[in-house]
Amino acid sequence: MRIISGELRGRRLSAPAGEHTRPTAEKVKEALFSIIQWDIEGRRVLDLFAGSGQLGLEALSRGARECVFVENDRAAAGVLRENIEHCRVQDRARVVFGDYESYLRRGERFDIILIDPPYASGHRERALELISEFDIITTNGIIVVESETKSPQLPQETDLLVKGREYGYGRTKLTLYSRRDDQ
Repeated sequence: MRIISGELRGRRLSAPAGEHTRPTAEKVKEALFSIIQWDIEGRRVLDLFAGSGQLGLEALSRGARECVFVENDRAAAGVLRENIEHCRVQDRARVVFGDYESYLRRGERFDIILIDPPYASGHRERALELISEFDIITTNGIIVVESETKSPQLPQETDLLVKGREYGYGRTKLTLYSRRDDQ
């Protein structure tokens, strides 16, 4: 794994050992950041289910102002902290070790939210519900959800969010959400 573009381009990242954490494939990561490339500069990013932190670190490399990484696996959180130190972005990165639901209930607001939970967990739907319930996405914010292409369809909308485009990359799907216009 490596950072693809930006100030940290080419930096190699470590991944947690074992099969509990599934890194995003490089072609999917490249596609994701091509989709949101004009929306990153100076923005506040939340990397839910952060794992090694490769998505949030890519956002920081491309000019994000700050990234909060949420991870509940102790080994993954340790690797994540090492990757942040290796990239020397401690001043713009914060690791939250704990449950994503508890963190989302805090109500901190973000411009970009990256959701990449274990595929069969059902966490993506719950995360969208909580983001909507606690109103943590800014007015022009973007949410990107990574899932398997064969996963059940995500909701078209919530009280606060509306589903945008979906993009398929082999066995992986990226789904975009934004705030409803009437909110």
